[in-house]
Amino acid sequence: MSARLYRRSIPLAAAVLAASLLAVSAQADDPAPADATLTADLNTLLSDPRLANAQAGVEVLDATTGEVLYARQPQALFTPASTLKTVTSTAALDLLGADYRFTTEVRSTGTTYNDTLVGDLVLRGGGDPSLLVQDLDELASKVAATGISTVTGRVLADGTRYDSTPLGPGWAWDDEPYSYSPQISALTVANDAEYMMDTAQVVITPGAVGEAAKVTTVPAEAPMKFVGTVATGAAGTGSTAGVDRRRGSNDVSLSGSVAAGSAPVTAWVTVEDPSTYASKVFAGALARHGVKVQRGVQAANGSETSQPLASHQSKTLAELIVPMLKISNNGIAEHLTKEIGKVKGGRGDWATGVNQVNAFLKANGVNGPTTRQVDGSGLSRYDLITPAKMADLLKVAQSKPWFDAWYNALPVAGNPQRMVGGTLAARMRGTKAENNVHAKSGSMSGVDNLLGYATAPDGRKLAFVVMVNNYAGTSPRPVVDAIAVRLATGPAAAPAQLKSNSLVAPSGSGDAYAGTRWEDCETLSHC
Repeated sequence: MSARLYRRSIPLAAAVLAASLLAVSAQADDPAPADATLTADLNTLLSDPRLANAQAGVEVLDATTGEVLYARQPQALFTPASTLKTVTSTAALDLLGADYRFTTEVRSTGTTYNDTLVGDLVLRGGGDPSLLVQDLDELASKVAATGISTVTGRVLADGTRYDSTPLGPGWAWDDEPYSYSPQISALTVANDAEYMMDTAQVVITPGAVGEAAKVTTVPAEAPMKFVGTVATGAAGTGSTAGVDRRRGSNDVSLSGSVAAGSAPVTAWVTVEDPSTYASKVFAGALARHGVKVQRGVQAANGSETSQPLASHQSKTLAELIVPMLKISNNGIAEHLTKEIGKVKGGRGDWATGVNQVNAFLKANGVNGPTTRQVDGSGLSRYDLITPAKMADLLKVAQSKPWFDAWYNALPVAGNPQRMVGGTLAARMRGTKAENNVHAKSGSMSGVDNLLGYATAPDGRKLAFVVMVNNYAGTSPRPVVDAIAVRLATGPAAAPAQLKSNSLVAPSGSGDAYAGTRWEDCETLSHC
């Protein structure tokens, strides 16, 4: 998805004055600082003209004692974006357990005679956000191993463990075709090892100059219907290929061109009706394993009488939160929310799951002013939370038996390994924050947040929350990062680092991963 940032010039003197006035106003109700040097340094950073007319909330704690070392608008409400995943993941670890697994079942109705099942196969989703195409192939192999080669009925797609609402409250309609906004169902299939659920790869391979490019899908069973073509242009002309799924259908409009002789272009597109999609992939796997299903795929109603035939278990929850936090996988966060609702509240829907998450926060003393949560990933702009509440959560998490697994799942600043650095892989490199700061980012248009832990030069562990909302001009990310660097560096960071000019916002797409399917984290994505 392309997005444009609308920038405007701000006279420096006026901007500094505005930011200074904002700082004075904001600090009027803030608690007295516990660290005068830190306060002076962070105030300098927060007077940056990039924050003029924006809202900034910051809280820094001694992570061991809970002492507030710095606070700026700690009780104000902010849009959390993907930092909300810290709330969802900690609640899931606490309420479901680090060893929790999801189970997907194949069940049968009717009776088997010799090699024929007179009845249906039911593919029953257990909410697994990480079910892969190869896992469905393995299940198909298990069915074939029972001796069944013919199914007289159908494959029934059973996603009824969760409610039938596929998209979260307040999710943007124009995000729907893109991989970070998958439809949520208890039965869904992921297309790669990073668990990009409910997506298909549309692969565009150039032909000869003047010919239409070849268009295929991965997996082949993806129910896409293509409208239009992508032309093959002259060598060296680059790619302008457009792939756009129409709302409410699996019709995909194709446009533009790819250069002759160039590598294939791949677009990741969400799929309408995840349960049916997963079941079609399963039916394809059955056919490859010699099992013929005579009546195709149909939705289950959840009340079918059936017997277990084969099953697949997911990795543990402690393992699944790694891609959820490192690369900000929204689908995993939403599955955890609905699963919490199902297991703890009896209903697999967002409202029940969120109520259970709020009960977890309250039971652990994470209180404060009324906040609002409607989903698990932070995709919704209805979500609102305070820096103080986030900071309290960071402190509480340290006392939990699952803390080490959760801490290690947070992105690590400046580490180039994808499943270590995650969304922070290209940020704060060459500073004291590199391989020091463990933190979750959260961004969407006008929002740039960061919260987590930094180890100070004296060995103290600091918990910090930085939330910047409602900016419309130049990205404030260098300021956000400079705060984390200051915590990792100590007072020696001044004055050079405090100008926050040595930390530049990454260019291109997807934080550290320009050119991949990850959208622009500074504009409209939610990472």
